[in-house]
Amino acid sequence: MKEKYFRYSLIILILALGWLIVSGLWTFVNGLLAAFTIYVLVRGQMIYLTEKRKMNNLFAAILILLEVTACVIVPLYLLVWMLVVRIQDINFDITQATSTVNHFISLIQERTGYDILSIGNIETATAYLTKGVQFIIGQVGGLIVTTVVMFFLLYFMLISRKKMESYVIGLLPFDEKNKHKITNEINSMVRSNAIGIPLLAIIQGIIAMIGYWAAGVPSYFMFGTLTAFATIVPLVGTGLVWFPLVVYLALTGNWIAAIGLAAYCGIILINIDNVIRFALQKKLADTHPLITVFGVILGIWLFGFWGVIFGPLLLSIFFLLVNIFKREYLDNEQ
Repeated sequence: MKEKYFRYSLIILILALGWLIVSGLWTFVNGLLAAFTIYVLVRGQMIYLTEKRKMNNLFAAILILLEVTACVIVPLYLLVWMLVVRIQDINFDITQATSTVNHFISLIQERTGYDILSIGNIETATAYLTKGVQFIIGQVGGLIVTTVVMFFLLYFMLISRKKMESYVIGLLPFDEKNKHKITNEINSMVRSNAIGIPLLAIIQGIIAMIGYWAAGVPSYFMFGTLTAFATIVPLVGTGLVWFPLVVYLALTGNWIAAIGLAAYCGIILINIDNVIRFALQKKLADTHPLITVFGVILGIWLFGFWGVIFGPLLLSIFFLLVNIFKREYLDNEQ
């Protein structure tokens, strides 16, 4: 009884302190997820440098951090900076659009008696706009914090690679066969999403950019880049960008371009998105499409941007654990 008391008391203390630590440091969870993602991608390089080339752990870690900076961080921040500059310089010719919108608002008020420009509606729109601006500012600040935390954690992950992996694997409550399955699943899923999602975004951005250019959309390069970022949003995806552009073209009276862009995006862009996304997931990790879709929704709700990678991973690990439980305990009893 004393042994059971000590054991369960220790478990309760671990869970309580763990919950307290996680809740207090949840702000930095994106940095941890980013560090883990990049660690999975560069782990092979670290092994090569330290075991094949006999390089010192410290020098190898610094070399890989410089590679991550040059290949990931610098291009990402340059892209964000370019988008901010282009958005500031954008110059839409909205004269015709304003006239069309005013006519549309007047028509609605005349037919239904509903005033879109009432004080209540304007106050509601202003509140949503304020929240949107605050969200964007928070995301930019969060990106800087995530980058700093990511580098800090990634450095220690690299120089303590063997001890960290041995300790974590030793904690897994499985036999060696199931431990191998779990680690392989994590490795394949992280690689699949970390490689497949940026590749899909680039392809989607280029395809969308061609359509925007052909339709005469101003600043088509900027909107193509925004479309690439929008691919991570579940269900809606690229429609966040191209649908408002179709509406803009229609409001400016360019109906042919609006219909053409809607058809191009609705038929080509969306279908290519589905085909490429599921083909990449199938090839890189043999992931079921439903796990990808619902995993992204779950992950973004839990982790924000990095949930695109770790949401599908959570669902995959969940079903893998269910299969292990079924095989080890339920099937053996039958």
